[in-house]
Amino acid sequence: MTREQYILATQQNSLPRTDHPQFYPVGIYGWRKRCLYFFVLLLLVTMIVNLAMTIWILKVMNFTVDGMGNLRVTRKGIRLEGISEFLLPLYVKEIHSRKDSPLVLQSDRNVTVNARNHMGQLTGQLTVGADAVEAQCKRFEVRASDGGKVLFSADEDEIVIGADRLKVTGTEGAVFGHSVETPHIRAEPSQDLKLESPTRSLVMEAPRGVQVNAAAGDLKATCRKELHLQSTEGEIFLNADTIRLGNLPMGSFSSSSSFSSSSSPSSSAPRQTVYELCACPNGKLYLSPAGAGSTCQSTSNICLWS
Repeated sequence: MTREQYILATQQNSLPRTDHPQFYPVGIYGWRKRCLYFFVLLLLVTMIVNLAMTIWILKVMNFTVDGMGNLRVTRKGIRLEGISEFLLPLYVKEIHSRKDSPLVLQSDRNVTVNARNHMGQLTGQLTVGADAVEAQCKRFEVRASDGGKVLFSADEDEIVIGADRLKVTGTEGAVFGHSVETPHIRAEPSQDLKLESPTRSLVMEAPRGVQVNAAAGDLKATCRKELHLQSTEGEIFLNADTIRLGNLPMGSFSSSSSFSSSSSPSSSAPRQTVYELCACPNGKLYLSPAGAGSTCQSTSNICLWS
């Protein structure tokens, strides 16, 4: 027996011996264990509820790999289907609809489209409201469907109408506050053309002449005071089968070749059926009965009377 074995055997014999050995419990028991199980069960229920809510939201919002709901993310941009509402400003480069459907912009108050430069300054604005449509820009243009021809343009200096025909359907016609420059004015077929100035004068001027044609009707010029036909370098040419000048003053014929101020021939003179058209030195015209000789030689009395 070695020394170590002898020491070990001696120590074992010296230890006290007990009939009932003692055991110490390891773990969680009692109310602590019940609380732990309760929290684990609550956590499990919360996880199940969260998972169910997540699946429900994905189903309702229609989440897919391409987008969410009516929103689809494509290579060309973002595509919205159906009705979409924007509560904050929308900044986009281009908005267009599908080829088979229109684009509708709707608002409870008005729809305003703004254009700004790189400095953030407002350069153009289009407002569609309940009362009016307003456009604020340097130049406003309306082009044809092909985008080439300008049908209407407006700026601070002038307004240009590029259509082949300007048609005004109002009962009062078109009212112009100042001059109008146009090469051609005509009415609709079977309709009358009327140029009128109720309180002022009506002037028609052209550097190479004014031509007024009535192919299938009458030409009527009416004024309150005087009607002037003036030609500075040429002549006034009246070409018609019959030229009538109504309401002209009429002189009387007598044997002494004197004129009276009455509007009909004297009862003593023979009744005349032929009259002469005489002109006064001041340009006024009158009718005179034609006798054996011309009565337009003595025009002093009738010219003063007329």
